[in-house]
Amino acid sequence: MRIWFELTNSPHINMFAAMIRDLEREHEVIITCRPLANTIDLLDLHGFKYEVVGQHYGGKLSAKLFGFPVRVWQLCRFLSGKRIDVAISQSSFHSPVVARLMGIRSIYMNDNEHAMGNIPAFICASRIMVPEFLSMEKLRKQWANPRKVLPYPGVKEGLYLWELDQRLGSNDSAGKLVRERKKVYIRPEPWTAQYYKGSRNFLDELVLGMKDHVDVVLLPRGKEQGVHYQDPRFQGVKVVTTALDIADIAPDCDLFIGAGGTMTREMAVLGVPTISVYQDELLDVDVHLLKEGAFVHRPELSAAQALEYLQHAAQQPPNRGLLEKGKLAYDLVKRTLLNQN
Repeated sequence: MRIWFELTNSPHINMFAAMIRDLEREHEVIITCRPLANTIDLLDLHGFKYEVVGQHYGGKLSAKLFGFPVRVWQLCRFLSGKRIDVAISQSSFHSPVVARLMGIRSIYMNDNEHAMGNIPAFICASRIMVPEFLSMEKLRKQWANPRKVLPYPGVKEGLYLWELDQRLGSNDSAGKLVRERKKVYIRPEPWTAQYYKGSRNFLDELVLGMKDHVDVVLLPRGKEQGVHYQDPRFQGVKVVTTALDIADIAPDCDLFIGAGGTMTREMAVLGVPTISVYQDELLDVDVHLLKEGAFVHRPELSAAQALEYLQHAAQQPPNRGLLEKGKLAYDLVKRTLLNQN
C-alpha cells in the first residue's frame, strides 16, 4: 500500500513516528508537512524523508481562510500521480479535503473539539477517530457523522507513549539525576493556533520569578517565540532552539509547566509532576486527566506557587492504565489504516 501521512504540527511527529517505522517494513510511506513550530526539526531528528508543501498562514482567521484552498491545491498537485491508497492525519484539516477531491480513503484523527477546521475535515473524512473521552454531542455540532466516528481507547498521547515507555524501561524516580538545583521545563502558549483565545506572553513574570531559584528550560513554539525569550531580561533561562525528543525531556524534568495541550499531557501520562496553565476552556481529554489527578490546572500560577509546588512534587510511575489503552489504540488505528477491521 501507499500510505500518505500529513504531519502539520510538532506533536504529530512523535504521535506517528513508531507507526511510520512499523509500516515502512511492508508499505510505501509518503510524508508531507509544513513549516510550523518544531515540525521540520523533529522530522529531521527522526530521520524521516518528507516533502514540505505550502506554508502556515499565521494566527489570523482571515489569513487561514485564504491559505486553506491554496494549500489544498498544492497538496493535490504534489500527490497527483502517486496513486495513494489511504491518507491519515491528526488535526490536519487539509488532508481529508484533499483525499476526498482525489478519491482517496482517509482517516482523520483529532482530540480538540474547539478547532473550527474540524468541520470540513469531518465532512470529507472516510473515518473519524477520536479519544473515547471526547463528547459525541460536541462532534455532532461540528457536523461529524456518528456512523463515521470510531473512538479509540485512552488519550492520543497513549498511542505512542506506550512504545517510548518500553524503550525507556520502567522509569521511576530511582533513575532521576541528582542535581543541586531542580530543573523546570516550560512550554509557552500556542500563539498561532486558531482555537487558542488566551493571553499572550503571560508566562513572562513566572519565568522571571523562577529563573534565579531553579534551572528553567524554555521550549518555544517556533523562532518568533524563541526570540522573545532570548531577550536579555531572561538571562539565565535556557531557550531550546532545536527539537528535543520526549525521551530527553521526561527523565530530566523535575516539574513541567505547560500552556498548551499535547506536551502537558505527555508529561502527565509519564508521571512527571505537571502544572497546566492553559488559559482557555480545557478539552474533554484534559478534563478527564484532571479528574484522574494526572496534573493540576493553575491558569493564574505565580512563581512563588510553582516553587512551593516543586518542593513537594515527586516523580510518579507512568500511568499504566493509559499506556495499556494506548497500545490498544495503536493497534486499532493501524488495523483501520490497513482496512483490517
